Amino acid sequence: MRVLVIGSGAREHALAWKFSKSKRNTGVFVAPGNGGTEALATNLPEVDGTDSTKVISACKRYGINLVFVGPEIPLSLGLVDDLENAGIPAVGPKKRAAALESSKVFSKQFMTTFGIPTASADFVTEISALVPTLKKYEGKRVIKMSGLAAGKGVLESADFAELEHFGLKGLESGPLVIEEFLEGYEVSVFALTDGVSYKVLPYCTDYKKAGAGNNGPNTGGMGAICPVPWVDGKLAAAIEQQIIEPTFKGFRAEEFDYRGVVYFGIMVTPMGPKLLEYNVRFGDPEAQVLIPLIDNDFCNLSEALVSKSLDRYELRTVNKTAICIVLASPGYPGKYKKDLPVSIGPGISHNQFVFHSNTYKENETIYTNGGRCFSAVGLGTEILTARASAYQLASTIMFPGAWFRHDIGNRIFGNR
Repeated sequence: MRVLVIGSGAREHALAWKFSKSKRNTGVFVAPGNGGTEALATNLPEVDGTDSTKVISACKRYGINLVFVGPEIPLSLGLVDDLENAGIPAVGPKKRAAALESSKVFSKQFMTTFGIPTASADFVTEISALVPTLKKYEGKRVIKMSGLAAGKGVLESADFAELEHFGLKGLESGPLVIEEFLEGYEVSVFALTDGVSYKVLPYCTDYKKAGAGNNGPNTGGMGAICPVPWVDGKLAAAIEQQIIEPTFKGFRAEEFDYRGVVYFGIMVTPMGPKLLEYNVRFGDPEAQVLIPLIDNDFCNLSEALVSKSLDRYELRTVNKTAICIVLASPGYPGKYKKDLPVSIGPGISHNQFVFHSNTYKENETIYTNGGRCFSAVGLGTEILTARASAYQLASTIMFPGAWFRHDIGNRIFGNR
């Protein structure tokens, strides 16, 4: 099988690595790829995943049998629809279902329609409605831009002036969702679906804030752990019964053609689990801890998704803990430096993985090319050994001003 992975981040590096391990692999391509993917796949830097014509042309040129779409923007633009029309199987939802991520308004309406517990919310489309709607909520509130915003379209604050300013700026891009603030701790749940059946992967937690203790500004994610030791069987059963099952019931009712990954961003509150949001693909950095724990041939697993045979497929996972530490450029998540030379120490073990995010290679040297640059992943038989492995690996990845959080794997409660 010849596979094309769409994207350029650490998530896509992890996907390409997993496909490269398949016994059926006869070629892995990544569009556009990064400085890490070129070591195990063929990068196609000229292929923009948001341009269906270029993607389809590349599939025909290189004899691609399957496309796995990593990021959300190509999905929201209908890449999977266009690939199917061209007769090319793809992992990812079609455009209508992808609106679960690309439109917070659509997503919230879906949750309400199918009785999925979530925060109470209002929609704002006009400037005149902003202040009256904000005043309906007391204390800390949440404002979400409805459209895609790379994880930075959300503000949680009790400062009315800050909320109003964010809301006015946000309305320039489209509708807003204003929600009550939920207290608790977050859990990331991913399910694989072929549009008919689904299988739930081990639960994750990601660490979104820049600072230790989950403080500071939001980022795209500074680390992750899988599985989550503080999620017990009772909580997992409640999440499946109250959130996951009703979601797939809604998929069937809406007749979504969805063959891919569903993310459930869940807040565990004193009143029980509530759904914060959907994503329609693997998260980053959660993919970097999930994918090494999947014990299946990834070509076979992807084929089960696109052929609607997941119910007859046994999903296997490794009985280990994985921890991911994200290394970022100086200044991130604000203005950050790029083009910084990188050195990675030798001696990476079979339980350690370095996944590149924003990098490129020039004259045999790796350079940074973005804010979040690397994911250092360590596996272990339990959380302490996984954590030690991940941090030891992170310490060997060096570039000027590199930084990372030092509390990944800690139990974080009460902050978002």
